[in-house]
Amino acid sequence: MAHGVELTVSTPPVGCGPVTTGLPWPRGELQTVEKLVLLDATGVPVLLQATPLDRWPDGSIRWVRLDWIAEAGRGPYRVTLGEPVAVAGPRVATQVTKDGVTVDTGCAHFVFHQTDEVFPLRSLAVEGVSVPVTSTFTIRDQHNRPVPLPRLASEKPECGPVMARMRRWVPVVGRKQRLTLHLDLTFYAGAAVVRFDLTLGNPRRAMHPGGLWDLGDPGSSWLKDVAISFQVQNSSGFALCSPELAAPVEQFPLPLELYQDSSGGENWHSTNHINHRREIPLRFRGYRLRSGPDQRGGLRATPMVLLGRGEQAIGLAMPEFWQNFPIAIEATSTALVLRLLPHQFADVHELQGGEQKTWTFALGFGSQATAEVLEWFRRPARAFASPPWYCRSGAIPYLTPQTEDPHSDYLALVAAALEGPNSFAAKREVIDEYGWRHFGDIYGDHEAVYHHGPPPLVSHYNNQYDAIAGFGYQFLRSGDRRWFQLMDELARHVIDIDIYHTTADKSAYNGGLFWHTYHYADADTSTHRSYPRSLLQMKHRAGLDPHDPKVQKANRVYAPGGGPSNEHNYTTGLMLHYFLTGHLASRDAVLGLARWVINMDDGRQTIFRWLSRADTGLASQSRDPSYHGPGRGAGNSLVALLDGYRLSGERVFLAKAEQLIRRCIHPNDDMAQRNLLDVENRWFYTMFLQALGKYLDYKDEYSEHDAMYAYARASLLHYARWMAQYEVPTLSRPEILEYPNETWAAQDLRKCDVFLFAAKHTSGPEKLRFRERAEFFFRDAIARLQSFPTRTLARPLVLLLSHGWMIAYFRQHPDVSAPPPVVARCDFGTPTVFVPQKQIAKKRAKMLVAVVTGGVLVVLLALISGILG
Repeated sequence: MAHGVELTVSTPPVGCGPVTTGLPWPRGELQTVEKLVLLDATGVPVLLQATPLDRWPDGSIRWVRLDWIAEAGRGPYRVTLGEPVAVAGPRVATQVTKDGVTVDTGCAHFVFHQTDEVFPLRSLAVEGVSVPVTSTFTIRDQHNRPVPLPRLASEKPECGPVMARMRRWVPVVGRKQRLTLHLDLTFYAGAAVVRFDLTLGNPRRAMHPGGLWDLGDPGSSWLKDVAISFQVQNSSGFALCSPELAAPVEQFPLPLELYQDSSGGENWHSTNHINHRREIPLRFRGYRLRSGPDQRGGLRATPMVLLGRGEQAIGLAMPEFWQNFPIAIEATSTALVLRLLPHQFADVHELQGGEQKTWTFALGFGSQATAEVLEWFRRPARAFASPPWYCRSGAIPYLTPQTEDPHSDYLALVAAALEGPNSFAAKREVIDEYGWRHFGDIYGDHEAVYHHGPPPLVSHYNNQYDAIAGFGYQFLRSGDRRWFQLMDELARHVIDIDIYHTTADKSAYNGGLFWHTYHYADADTSTHRSYPRSLLQMKHRAGLDPHDPKVQKANRVYAPGGGPSNEHNYTTGLMLHYFLTGHLASRDAVLGLARWVINMDDGRQTIFRWLSRADTGLASQSRDPSYHGPGRGAGNSLVALLDGYRLSGERVFLAKAEQLIRRCIHPNDDMAQRNLLDVENRWFYTMFLQALGKYLDYKDEYSEHDAMYAYARASLLHYARWMAQYEVPTLSRPEILEYPNETWAAQDLRKCDVFLFAAKHTSGPEKLRFRERAEFFFRDAIARLQSFPTRTLARPLVLLLSHGWMIAYFRQHPDVSAPPPVVARCDFGTPTVFVPQKQIAKKRAKMLVAVVTGGVLVVLLALISGILG
């Protein structure tokens, strides 16, 4: 730390603009953010705003968010520890009064009042000159009728010297549509530009009739147009526009309309874009630009539009414009209009029950409504540290820089995710994974291997096996920003689309994460909600036997409809995204998914509560409701609870995590009874053991080497000893597999990780034995993957990104060990069998029926006896 941490910044070629990044710190080094000093390349101090995001158990800061105004040509920057220094320049200040809020950036003075408007600007002065601007936000339903907006609520602004954020929201919009609206307004020091993050949601539950969640559900909201407009005084008769990133700024006669109807890609008319009637309502490839009487077209717009002159001008810039089609921007002599869900689209817009969408754009005012200023918002700057700093900070355990990883064969497999025709970017183009509902998700091309219909099969991945985390790990190891871009786009997609944003359904679903598309089936009208209605119809037409074991297994796992499930609950990537970006929605998503684990298992929230208030078992079951041993569902629940505990410090999450551990595993488990070599039905036990290793790391980090630590440690070692004796590479027994494909080889990397965790908790010959087994399964998995031409499909790649990198650390640190428990030798007793609420309730219901029936019979016999007597 003598010379600080270097931060490289990708910026536009000229001007200045805001930069945000998350930075980790080693344990014990950073006690307070007031000690942080930011310097430019010449050593000149730069105004810095620092916000703690995460702390080590000793209270020191583990992750900190840094905000500053970067300037082209002044990087790289360097952050060091030292005494606070005075930095000249403008700062942000806010004031809350009974009449509203004022925000002063040193360049612009905004005054907001309490009205129903989304952007309730009462007055604005830029560099002392008044800029008359008003705004309106409109929603029109499917019949083109306006939806009235009730008064928006506001929070007290969060303010620092570099940026301030004001949050506004409407809990419910309209009686029939029942929409939610959230708006974050961000202001920056020395700037007259406001960043908008606007989220529109449908909080109603999906009705999912028959267990199906397709488009056209009665819980959907149907909208014709959603727009925000800014009224100005413009006498120039023209607008300035740069429609694409590489396009120059040109003058266009008014009125101006730029409408993006489709992605502009080769497969723009993909069946990925069907509506509830199974029609594709896209009319042309790319965008059209109309100006006065003229019209021209293009493929992929990322526009910047400037309206007005000099001190009376306003300008709008929007990143990821074409990716979130359909979308439009218009300019007239009196207004600049952004249509987020535009009326120009050939269909109405369907917002599914529990679905939301967030759009980000920036608006510049007065003398700062220029192309130079707005380019920083159209193409946001990014700042990052080096892989050695990320890895050696210890903020992510076992992480090593890619340059220090000796496993070139593993790295070559990982590289295929970024380079060549099978990269994740290239996969998107196959099914045109774009549009406001799809952008950011991964095309699940592994599901198309057994597809015999017309190509391409559409399949959505929905963050299976935590691709967000995998992208994040590879970014931190390599410094390649393409990994971060994949991570960032997927995280924002998952938060909006894949999480079920409602409290009106049952507790097993509310706030949960939807499954990926059903295996080997086209998504059709199910979008990102797994089980398409067309598949059920196909099964009926095909006359599939409901007693067929394969059909029964599929129906157990995705029973029918693919509602949210504990077996598809991944949080660590979202937590890492929060640490790297400070994005509050990522933190909220992790905490929501952790609470979902508790709620789904709470017997007091089900219809069976009148017969039993026992735990439901929905948080711990895997494969089917009868199995509550080590499995995918319990493992995911455990990780979500640990992540929730880390972000909140709420002990309720840790208590629930420890309850699930005691429920699902025991140091004296009968391994033969577990039947773990039944690979098709028990392969996922390694997912739970990985989660158990993470739990032990948590306990060790907090120096809690107590009885629960001893219990979990003994359980991990018990299973690892069995694995060392009996486990083999899964593909060495292809005859027991339904589909002996590349994914099984990638899943075997989990066995490597389990042995590495176990090796930390033992010593002597056993430690060496576990290390040898870890090396064996790693080498075998990589070698088998290399032999598959399908090794670059989405699922095996994601598994490679998320697993397999730990072994490089253990090679560097062969003697790493965890402390033993501090408690005396524990008697863990004998394992007990968990009985879920539903099973108890059914038994009690039968007893109740028997008692009632018996009582009625006694009464009848007495009556008959009285009559005859």
